[in-house]
Amino acid sequence: MYWINTITERKKKTRYRSNLEVEFANDLQNKGLTFEYEGCRIPYVPKLRHYTPDFYIAKFDFYVETKGLFTIGDRTKHLLIKEQYPDLDIRFIFSRPTNKLDKRTKTTYGDWCDRYGFLYSKDRIPREWMMTSKKKKKISKIL
Repeated sequence: MYWINTITERKKKTRYRSNLEVEFANDLQNKGLTFEYEGCRIPYVPKLRHYTPDFYIAKFDFYVETKGLFTIGDRTKHLLIKEQYPDLDIRFIFSRPTNKLDKRTKTTYGDWCDRYGFLYSKDRIPREWMMTSKKKKKISKIL
């Protein structure tokens, strides 16, 4: 596990799960953006499961999922969530959006996002994302 001090009122430590999350959180702080880390759980079916988005950026009203590896399970989960919560705005930050989904395809992580209508970027939030948010719904912390 990776540790970083985040700027909060209580000055408490936040435990991140990857270097990509640490770097992303640092970038948000450097931009002066406040965020919640793993602040809610979103239930989805067919078999009841819960998804915990990595970051919620309240100022722009969207969630960010950071990914180094984007597995078939991740892709399936996000399609189910998108179908069940069409107003939820989840965006991806990839360490390498040009990685291929697997050895047998030419489709990249970015191609997949384009195909299914997810916004994505490499390593950090692009300036365009800070201009406007795509959707207007936040899932409450307690579902």
